[in-house]
Amino acid sequence: MANLQAQCPLCAANVNLPDAPEVGELIDCEECGEELEIVSLEPPTLAKAPEEEEDWGE
Repeated sequence: MANLQAQCPLCAANVNLPDAPEVGELIDCEECGEELEIVSLEPPTLAKAPEEEEDWGE
């Protein structure tokens, strides 16, 4: 399989996707260090990963 790439929505760098990427998978941009989420595979599209919220047992 060819190495898939998508563009970082924050810094516009090309980001290499892992082998067998899945929608919802989290990866890091090597240029800006931002955590990104794969939101589509056709075409490969990234978005800033949602912020994790504390779950205080609720």
